[in-house]
Amino acid sequence: MSRNKKIFISFDFEGLAGITNWSDVDKRSADYKREYMLKQLRAFLNGLGNSEILLVDSHASGDNIPWEITSEFPNVNLVSGGIRRYYMMYGIDESFDYIVFFGYHAGIGTESANMDHTYSSSSIHNLWINGLEMNEALINAAFGGLYNVPVGCIVGDDKVVQQTKKYIPKALYSVTKESIGRHSAVMRPMKDLLTELEENAKALIQREKSEFDIFGFKKPIEMIVEFSDTLRADLVSSMPLVERLDGRKVRIIHEDYKVIFEALLAMTYICAAAKILS
Repeated sequence: MSRNKKIFISFDFEGLAGITNWSDVDKRSADYKREYMLKQLRAFLNGLGNSEILLVDSHASGDNIPWEITSEFPNVNLVSGGIRRYYMMYGIDESFDYIVFFGYHAGIGTESANMDHTYSSSSIHNLWINGLEMNEALINAAFGGLYNVPVGCIVGDDKVVQQTKKYIPKALYSVTKESIGRHSAVMRPMKDLLTELEENAKALIQREKSEFDIFGFKKPIEMIVEFSDTLRADLVSSMPLVERLDGRKVRIIHEDYKVIFEALLAMTYICAAAKILS
């Protein structure tokens, strides 16, 4: 009998069905769609059976998934809360069989994409690594690759699937909705989607780690970030290793992707100060 799989789930919200606007994913809003999220998450967790799961709540302040879910799924360890090292990828190590990106969305600037952004909806206008336009799935997949953990499944809108499948073709994919605009999408029927999520999860745990590809970037690794305004570029330019390219763009080059990844997180945290200084 095969052993239970160990699965790392990085959770985001914007890519889920039933979601079109920022108010849908804002815990402080009356329109907050937690129940829609939980229906989809429960369906997927049901399919994973007795797998050992680290569920990393990585949307906004990281406090969207209620702790009570671990009563229903005692095989789940839930990571909650705000600033933490490696944020969306906290806790990843070599012991995991594969990574799941759940509720992911398209990168900033993607045409017709619902709630498109890359790490910071207010600060980052564009982001390239080794010349490729990035989304959060690719950025995070490469971080998992540092620990030799492949992406096994991605759940999100059709645009993030189209972007990511080109580079991670062997992963399983579940399309939650067809994005047709910044704040609009065609939702899949709920019963159909929930059934597929559970079935995809069941299919995932039948696969071996070796059946998936490890994603990463060739060295040296160059990251260029274009910010929404010059103030944010001003702030970030004080970071070590960061080169200012023009009014809104900065660049960092390094052999170690972990340095690139942590630099991106630091940039998003530093840019939070722009709200005070503006």
